[in-house]
Amino acid sequence: MSRSEEEFRAFVISRAASLHRTAYLLCGDWHLADDLVQEALAKAFRHWKRVQRADSPDAYVRRILINESNRRWRARRDLVLRAEEAEPDGVTSDPADEVVDRAELLEALQSLPPRQRATIVLRYLDGLSERETAVVLECSEGTVKSQTSRALTRLNRFFTREELVR
Repeated sequence: MSRSEEEFRAFVISRAASLHRTAYLLCGDWHLADDLVQEALAKAFRHWKRVQRADSPDAYVRRILINESNRRWRARRDLVLRAEEAEPDGVTSDPADEVVDRAELLEALQSLPPRQRATIVLRYLDGLSERETAVVLECSEGTVKSQTSRALTRLNRFFTREELVR
C-alpha cells in the first residue's frame, strides 16, 4: 500500500462515522446515506492529492458529500413530481404513517431546501461553527447566518403545524 493510500485510509477511519451521520441527516435513510458516503469517499480518493492540499480536507469531503446529496435529492424530487402528476385527485396519505420523535425530525429536515438542510445539519447536528460551515458550503458566514435563520423559521412552522394537527 502506498503512502497516499495509507493516508486516505487513516482519513476514512477517522471520519467515516461523522460522514455517515451527516449523510443520514441530509437524506433520512441509512442505506442511501451509505451510498452517499461511499460515492463521496470514492470521489475523494480519485482526487486525494487535491483533497490533501485543501485548507481543510474534512470540509472538502463534506462538500463532496453535500453535492452528492443535492444531486440525488434533485433526481428524487423530479421523480416525485412526475409521480404526483400521474396521481389521481383525492388521494391522501394515511395518518397512521406518521411517526414521532426521530422520524419527525427527519421529516422536518427533508422539508427544507438542500442548502438550508445542509446548514442545519452542519451547524446543529455536526456542531460546526459558522466559519467551519461556511468553509464546507463554500459561502460567506453571512450566508450561513441567513440560511440558518430561514431554516429555523421553517422548522418552527413545521413543528407548530405538527402540534396543531395532533
